[in-house]
Amino acid sequence: MAQMLFFGAGFCNSNPRMVAQIIFVTGTDTGVGKTVLIVLLTRHLREQGVRVAALKPICSGDRGDARALRRAAGKALALDEVNPWHFRAPLAPLLAARKERKRVRLREVVAHMRRMGKRFDVVLVEGVGGLLSPLGEGFDSRDLIVALRAQPIVVCPNRLGAVNQALLVLNALPRRMAVHAPVVLVSPRKPDAASRTNPKLLAEILGAPRVCVLPWLRKP
Repeated sequence: MAQMLFFGAGFCNSNPRMVAQIIFVTGTDTGVGKTVLIVLLTRHLREQGVRVAALKPICSGDRGDARALRRAAGKALALDEVNPWHFRAPLAPLLAARKERKRVRLREVVAHMRRMGKRFDVVLVEGVGGLLSPLGEGFDSRDLIVALRAQPIVVCPNRLGAVNQALLVLNALPRRMAVHAPVVLVSPRKPDAASRTNPKLLAEILGAPRVCVLPWLRKP
């Protein structure tokens, strides 16, 4: 699956003279499996000898996702480098930051990502919630993807409605990025008719190389 994802996202082998490949994992909603996917991809890349960082630059509420990403990358970075902007309230980050009278600006997040990119071959970035969830003052994950020129991967729970949800996210991305973005369908614990047929239907629309299925995992 990892090879399919990197092929679909335009991944190429690392070059020490180039800026890191930035891959941005976004989703159709919160709690859809973005963290699990990044943990698996990070472990895979480390096994291949790739210098990889897994980042969740902004989060609100529990910080467990950022800690999981840090462990997957071998604790190569401090937690505050993996997750520089953390807010206590379990709300959209924009609102959580405002409750603490703080502001998150796009240029600051982009600058941090670029600094990290100078230290690694690949930077995997996890968004918050869905693609258009407000992250800071006047920006969301789509704006981050564009500013970073990142390769997006879309994560979607494999259930009834998944095809529509995945296509809505792809249509919200700039076309030049959407045309190659892979979709990862995260399988439910108990498959049903929708989860068994969604992959084939999406493959008809997007092309088989862009559709991956992540099986149900008890632990990442």
